[in-house]
Amino acid sequence: MKKVSFAEFGGPDVLQLIDAEEPHAGPGRIRIAVRAAGVNPVDWRIREGQILGAHPTVLPSGVGLDASGVVDEVGEGVEGVEVGDHVFGEGSSTYAEFAVLSAWARMPEGLTFEEAAGYPSVVETALRIIREVGVQPGQTLLACGASGGVGSAVLQIARDRGITVIGTAGAANQDYLRGLGALATTYGEGWVERVRQLGRADAALDLSGSGVIRELVELIGDPQKVISIADLDAPEFGVRFSGVAGSVPDALAEAIDLISRGRLHIPVEKSYTLAEAAAAHIDSRTGHSRGRRVIVV
Repeated sequence: MKKVSFAEFGGPDVLQLIDAEEPHAGPGRIRIAVRAAGVNPVDWRIREGQILGAHPTVLPSGVGLDASGVVDEVGEGVEGVEVGDHVFGEGSSTYAEFAVLSAWARMPEGLTFEEAAGYPSVVETALRIIREVGVQPGQTLLACGASGGVGSAVLQIARDRGITVIGTAGAANQDYLRGLGALATTYGEGWVERVRQLGRADAALDLSGSGVIRELVELIGDPQKVISIADLDAPEFGVRFSGVAGSVPDALAEAIDLISRGRLHIPVEKSYTLAEAAAAHIDSRTGHSRGRRVIVV
């Protein structure tokens, strides 16, 4: 089978499309014929060799955590899923023609494989950081870098829970944020004052790692009410870096509920082939996305 792999840490050029042995579903796992794989910032962070305790890496390594596809092997002890089912979930080395998943759910009606691949890690992350930052219904949450996958999920989940969100993004994505129910403003010079003009925020999320932690602490007044998923230096300011995933099955169940009620939709901004994985990582690292990027197999 074809698989994206890297044998050394480094830039996008270390990614190679190789012929590899097919993986198989062990106990408690399923294997899918991958139709699409989500492209997440954690993918290129791992490839670069960043120290992420939740994702220890043994070289050579495959790439990718999220995927959607068709079940073609069911491991021992697995119930409730059959060969031929269309599922989405999380596993390992998902930039490949076949991948083993450790958490999955049947795809909701109406989702394409491309769309479904963009949800698992994104929704888990959004649910986790909303919980960890402690924002409550009736309060206001500030989300910096809000137009990407996690930001799109945060805005919609918060709205469903009665939380007001102030979101920052590039000029081209202001209408997108407003369409998701956020009070929107641009980042860049003067952004702190623009945020203040929109209202008082009770908690804040750094979703882009653009060096805004000091300002977020200033705006909120309490570093315990600020969380980053993108700036490894956040703890220097007393701010928690959240990088350890919670329950992916629970997140998938909540995603299905939100999608079925028309309360969550994350668009696919761009699709890539396996051979274009390096370009996908370059684009992901650049940011400025609107929704998700996915690899189509």
